[in-house]
Amino acid sequence: MGFLLRLFSKNALFVFFIFLQIIALVLIFSKNAMQKSWIAGQSAAVNSWVSGYIDEGVSYLKLKQINEDLVAQNKALMVELYGKQGAANPKFRKVHDTLGGGQIYTFVDGEIVFNSINRRNNYFTINRGRRDGVFPQMGVMAPKGIAGIVINSTDSYALVQSVLSVNTIRINAALKNSGYFGTLTWNGDNSRVMHLSDIPKYVALKIGDTVVTDGKSAIFPKGVQIGTIAGYSVDNKTGFWDISVELSEKMGALNKVFVVKNLKKAEVQKIQDTMQAVIKKEND
Repeated sequence: MGFLLRLFSKNALFVFFIFLQIIALVLIFSKNAMQKSWIAGQSAAVNSWVSGYIDEGVSYLKLKQINEDLVAQNKALMVELYGKQGAANPKFRKVHDTLGGGQIYTFVDGEIVFNSINRRNNYFTINRGRRDGVFPQMGVMAPKGIAGIVINSTDSYALVQSVLSVNTIRINAALKNSGYFGTLTWNGDNSRVMHLSDIPKYVALKIGDTVVTDGKSAIFPKGVQIGTIAGYSVDNKTGFWDISVELSEKMGALNKVFVVKNLKKAEVQKIQDTMQAVIKKEND
């Protein structure tokens, strides 16, 4: 307090001058319309500038809540979009065989949940199992060709041996144009190419000819597309054609598949067992 008194006493004239200046300014801006409007405009500008900064600060403080709301909405959309897809009901489709013998096959649609193509023996898993009528030794087809054979199944899933398996998958296949049939296998070199053997070398071949299933097994129907001839040469060990078949289906891009159920498989197996018994008796 004493310091302030000493300060004012030393600068009394200057303080009095400032006081008079303030009085003069107050009188000028309060008595003249032009000055009053100018000061009102400046005040409005200052208020707007301050209000803008305050609004930005409030908006920034609200960003956290807005972000949390967006995350919650996104999560709800993800659950709605993906969370309910796994339990889709299977669609059964009935077809008739080409021999006119009544219905032989039914199909169960499924989707790939795991797939491999970079091993010597490859497998994939589908989201159909015993509850959908899927059991071992059933064929699996993709929209553009064969894909594999079921080797195991649980209630909800099935494990499928891919056609890309060395020495473990042998498919009965035929040339669509001539009807000559042989055995289709994979040698492990190229995931796009399998090899058709046991075709006599006198059979005329052409690049691009279609190769299909021959229906001589209880696994795949007759005439299912496999691929086209990409090249051929004579196997010096056997004297038969070694035919390179480019698969119609890209095994690395499998998504939708159909499990083949042969309704007469047990009957076919029974008659084949009878044949084996006859052969064994003849050999004895």
